Amino acid sequence: MALDIKKVEFFDTTVEGHAGKCSKLLSLFAAAGVNLLAYKAVPAGPGRTRFSLFPNDPTKMTAGAQEAGLKLDGPNTAILIKGYNDESGALAGIFDKLSRADIMVPESSGFADIRDSYGVVLYLDQADCEKALAVLLA
Repeated sequence: MALDIKKVEFFDTTVEGHAGKCSKLLSLFAAAGVNLLAYKAVPAGPGRTRFSLFPNDPTKMTAGAQEAGLKLDGPNTAILIKGYNDESGALAGIFDKLSRADIMVPESSGFADIRDSYGVVLYLDQADCEKALAVLLA
C-alpha cells in the first residue's frame, strides 16, 4: 500500500455565523498567501462555526491571522496521509497498525476521490504523533 505520510500543524478558530463564513475566512488566508492542505468546519453551538485549518506554511497563517485580528488556537499536530490505491481494507490497515502500537486516535476524518486515491487526517496528541509516524513509515 503506497502512502504519502507527513506530520502537519493545524490551527483552530471559532467564528460567529455558519459555515458560509468560510468564504470570508478562506479569502483572508488566501490574501496572506496561505495554501491549505486541508480544512474542516463544524458547528460550535448556536450561530458559531469551528474551523480546523491545515496550512502548508504555518508562519504565513499566523501572520495573516495576526494582521486580521483573528485568534487561532494552536499549533496542534496531526498526521496527513494520502493513499494511491483505494482498495477495500486500506484504511482498516492503517488503524490496525496504530492499534497494535497502542496509539490512540481521538479523531480522524478522510475522503476518497474519483481516481481511486484517498486521504486521512489523524488528529493525535504530540507524543503519539511521533510514535504513529514511526509505526506508519516502518
